[in-house]
Amino acid sequence: METPGENSVLDLRKVSKGFADVPALQDISLKVRAGSITGLIGPDGAGKTTLMRLIAGLLVPDSGGISVLGIDAVKSPLQVQHVMGYMPQRFGLYEDLTVQENLDLYADLQGLPDAERPTRYSALTKLTGLAPFTKRLAGKLSGGMKQKLGLACVLVRPPQLLLLDEPTVGVDPVSRRELWSIVSRLVHEENMTALLSTAYLDEAERCQEVILLHKGELLGQGAPAEFSRNLAGRSFQVTLPSLNKRTLQGRLARSPGVIDATIQRTGVRIVMKNGMQPDPAGFPEDIRIEAVPPRFEDSFISLLREKDGSPTLPGASPDRAETNHDDVITVDRIAKSFGSFHAVKNISFSVKAGEVFGLLGANGAGKSTTFRMLCGLLPPTDGQLKVAGLDLRHAPAKARARIGYMAQKFSLYGDLSVLENLRFFSSAYGLRGDAQRSQIDWAMQEFELKQYAKSRSKELPLGYKQRLALAAALMHRPKILFLDEPTSGVDPLARREFWHRIATLADEGVTVLVTTHFMEEAEYCDRLVIMAEGEILAGGTPDALRARVQSEKIPDPSMEDAFVELIKKHETGRNTDADSA
Repeated sequence: METPGENSVLDLRKVSKGFADVPALQDISLKVRAGSITGLIGPDGAGKTTLMRLIAGLLVPDSGGISVLGIDAVKSPLQVQHVMGYMPQRFGLYEDLTVQENLDLYADLQGLPDAERPTRYSALTKLTGLAPFTKRLAGKLSGGMKQKLGLACVLVRPPQLLLLDEPTVGVDPVSRRELWSIVSRLVHEENMTALLSTAYLDEAERCQEVILLHKGELLGQGAPAEFSRNLAGRSFQVTLPSLNKRTLQGRLARSPGVIDATIQRTGVRIVMKNGMQPDPAGFPEDIRIEAVPPRFEDSFISLLREKDGSPTLPGASPDRAETNHDDVITVDRIAKSFGSFHAVKNISFSVKAGEVFGLLGANGAGKSTTFRMLCGLLPPTDGQLKVAGLDLRHAPAKARARIGYMAQKFSLYGDLSVLENLRFFSSAYGLRGDAQRSQIDWAMQEFELKQYAKSRSKELPLGYKQRLALAAALMHRPKILFLDEPTSGVDPLARREFWHRIATLADEGVTVLVTTHFMEEAEYCDRLVIMAEGEILAGGTPDALRARVQSEKIPDPSMEDAFVELIKKHETGRNTDADSA
């Protein structure tokens, strides 16, 4: 693939960096073209954050050279930092300061002259939509608004090069599109160059170029379409109306020659090994297999599978478990207020045994509050909640003993080893003796944790932290599993593995309630609801929700399209009501 031309703002020459004899980057040579948005892509542990910190002059390479806008980043890191902006994954907002006070603080740190501040503040708050909220404490902003404020703080002094390390992780689809629009405008209108790492491969496809890293090595650099062209004739859409989509996906994933299988709209998208075609033998006669154009995500997964081989998938359940389909979770007009703020407003829904049920919403919609109430961690202000036949108002502890819970943030004990964490959580769930040993052995085997048994949890790769957290939640074999944004920040490979495990659990009759900002994951749900401002906007199957927004403008909507359009309709209706009032 072609490398960028000489009009580059960033030039790396044979850069290597290691930590405690573990190589993080190995002989990386690349250039980033001026005036472009370049995506930095790779699975967990690929070296993306290390690369960005080297470019920003926060780390020194073991060998090699780095030039930023003609400045030697190794010899003159402070000079580089003066002409660039860097927004790390955990950008340091001061939550006890207002939006305006945060902007003032970063203007002081960046040496922005007082005379230039009003004009710059006005442009940034208008661009990010923060103008009405300058007096609000940063800690009171939604997740998406915090990310916008973080970006505004980085941009107080206009940089020539902007480094963004996964700026859209944990952000809802509406805010994600808004952030992307902001970055695009900056590049085109302010003659800026952006290097952006992301876990969303649809974002990578919007970049002018992508840089693909894997285990510290450069696998390739070029336009997304260049990667996709190599997959021509290997991508297919498979539909089988008589079979549950998750079951179809599981069977296809284990079929000869299939290197990737993901649920997409009404069927399953598969990618085949080079020179192989999908085989309908063994499937019902109504199976339909249609060739589809390749996308960047297909090439990304294919390249990594060629490097590492196909993963060991969880054991398949031959048939979906028979369940009684009774409601095991019942939400009846529940509300939650914090003083005068109404976080959740009289919502109702139910979840049947063996369902995968999605609870979706924009940042600040109330879904996390609802989730915590369902887990018995937060009492409702009004209404009734029943989980596993128990009223959470009267028996929250008993209800919690019957469920498994995986928090959004890694919540195990970081200084304990993998084995010590499993022992602790199995004991907390009342397991002793042979039963405890059996469950720990099962978890070690099922989640392939043996190699890390003595490793401290906080030192695990992100994908293995996720495995351990799920294993801990399942130690007592619960029949109901609560997953709060379980794949936030996790790379596409780890997300695929995770959902194979969830599909297997669902086939075994486990009821799963999940919140997620990855709309492609919503396709794995049997049913879902979408929340905004503490209320339920819509509910139903993924197919039904997509059908609600289908139009000439969007003839084949994705779940993200459905989510964004339903949120927009709600906001338009709210604004119309306000105007008429």
